[in-house]
Amino acid sequence: MKILVTGAAGFIGFHTTQRLASAGHEIVGIDNLNNYYDVGLKHARLAQLEVHKNFRFIKMDLSDRAEISKLFHVERFDVVLHLGAQAGVRYSLENPFAYLDSNLAGTLTILEGCRHTKVGHLVYASSSSVYGSNTKQPFSTEDRTDSPISLYAATKKSNELMCQTYAHLYGLPITGLRFFTVYGPWGRPDMAYYKFADAISKGRPIQVYNNGEMKRDFTYVDDVIDGIEKIVTAAPLSAKRTPSHVVYNLGNSRPEKLGDLIEIIEDCLGKRAEKILLPMQPGDVKSTYADIDSTAVDYGFSPKVSLREGIKQFSQWYKTYHRM
Repeated sequence: MKILVTGAAGFIGFHTTQRLASAGHEIVGIDNLNNYYDVGLKHARLAQLEVHKNFRFIKMDLSDRAEISKLFHVERFDVVLHLGAQAGVRYSLENPFAYLDSNLAGTLTILEGCRHTKVGHLVYASSSSVYGSNTKQPFSTEDRTDSPISLYAATKKSNELMCQTYAHLYGLPITGLRFFTVYGPWGRPDMAYYKFADAISKGRPIQVYNNGEMKRDFTYVDDVIDGIEKIVTAAPLSAKRTPSHVVYNLGNSRPEKLGDLIEIIEDCLGKRAEKILLPMQPGDVKSTYADIDSTAVDYGFSPKVSLREGIKQFSQWYKTYHRM
């Protein structure tokens, strides 16, 4: 199977490409290698991927219509896994136009590429942030998601609507994946668990929002990749529906307190944290919790890694990568 992976140098993109390439699929990965966080980490991920002879990397920006169109017409992909996006809830308050270019224009170029070259299945990354301030939990894909509370969430909801439209107009089989706080080795330095580990290991205080009372459905990256691999490599179930677009949650289905996360990181690093307690931040939600029943029924999705075990794996990688 020939697969395009956008955002291949990103956290989830890297892990997914590693898995799919190891399984023997031909992978073309693209990424613009922007400096939202340490570009060195992205290059280090790519160095791990380059050992696979069935992997090729092309530096490319999703919003470059001409180059993306040319890529699709030359390569003729069987499946597209669209993970490339500008991530981060808080950063969307600082640099909103980055989200317009990457998440909206970028997704449209991918949809157009799939349409004009008749790609067999488009799988794309959405986010648990689309649930906004919903109070009903766990979050179900049947719930309304028309009240986003951050620009990032609004762009992800827009992506879902764009995909719904293309599925309806052109019969494209499209599957959306709402990720719930994915963490693990080779993770993103802008995420809380990574920032906590970095600050604690260096003796700096950590900023804890909402007095540590927030809950997140932390999902270990290997569990997420298990789900993605099953969905990408199977015949698209969305093709049997009208319109041919379906969305799934990929989460651990077990909310954990932020304070518990911090304690686990402290235990793994053997250091205590100095905490600066702060109020809720704009765009944040108090709790996330994934209903994964439909993902389990349709694809056998079953997360297995506990938060303690996952943070242990991350901490071991962190110490090695940062030469501690």
